Amino acid sequence: MADPELLPPPAPTACPECGTALAANLLSCPGCGRLVYSEELKRLANEAGRAAQPVEALRAWRQAAALLPAGSRQRAAVLEKIEALVPLAEAAPFPMPAQAPEKPGAPKTPWQRILAALGVSAAFIAKFKFAALLLLSKAKLLLLGLTKMGTLLSMAASLGLYWALWGWKFALGFVLSIYVHEMGHVAMLTRLGIRATAPMFIPGIGAIVRLRENLPTAREDARVGLAGPIWGLGAAVVAYALSLAFDSPMMRAIATVGAWINLFNLAPVWQLDGSRAFRALTRKQRWIAVAVVAAALFASSVGILWVVLLFAVIRAWGRDAAEEPDNAALGQYVFLIGALSLLAALRGTGM
Repeated sequence: MADPELLPPPAPTACPECGTALAANLLSCPGCGRLVYSEELKRLANEAGRAAQPVEALRAWRQAAALLPAGSRQRAAVLEKIEALVPLAEAAPFPMPAQAPEKPGAPKTPWQRILAALGVSAAFIAKFKFAALLLLSKAKLLLLGLTKMGTLLSMAASLGLYWALWGWKFALGFVLSIYVHEMGHVAMLTRLGIRATAPMFIPGIGAIVRLRENLPTAREDARVGLAGPIWGLGAAVVAYALSLAFDSPMMRAIATVGAWINLFNLAPVWQLDGSRAFRALTRKQRWIAVAVVAAALFASSVGILWVVLLFAVIRAWGRDAAEEPDNAALGQYVFLIGALSLLAALRGTGM
């Protein structure tokens, strides 16, 4: 069933200007050319004009673009506004939660042990701004996804399957790792003003996020695609930190499997996240990515990198390379390959 929030307003059955009957899915009157959603478009334009943040204006203009006929001058003008707002939305900072100061001399509680363990990866995280997307900094958004009944029910179905295979503890960590990865996509879609549903799990396969608007540029496609592995890396780092805090082979196994899953998603093939990233890269940048994958494979001996390398070479020879370089997409892809390969090489034992 479609999400009501993703549906356009009801369309009139007849043109209020000339009375011509309007078929479903028409965006302009075939008789007089009047825009079917003219009133809604005015409302969205006013909403965008009053927006205090770029993401709010983006969301309104994207909804407007979906209600305008392809090739119309109005839609072209709206797409120009969207293109101008995207860099501003990308540059908007992610809010970080405030932390209470630790009382001097107080005995360490289990939660303090967890926080201390997270410090093991603090220097690693601080070097890269996009690692600030760690799930702890986005707890509100993560919890919001769990308020959707479809997400909860499909998650429960997946949990039941994996529970039967590996036991409930590993199954829970595995499902949560997938959930965090998918919420990374949702977070970036939200940041770019693109409406999307919460994740829907497919037992035995993974999870998907449905969106109404298409991603119009390779740059936006790359940002949304790579946001999943970035958040997935955050989840794997937290799992590894917990394994250090509690000397838990289980948590280390969850971290390792999470790293493997996110590395697989970086293979530039089909609808995987790596394919979205490669869409924004020039031919030269693609070969740089190939070299980094090969180096990571040599250094870590992580088997899944053979798959990533194979498709990266094929895609580097392809004819769909971007004309303009996207240094941010290349930097994120290279970082993810290196960081996830390191975590995947730290093989867990026991489940």
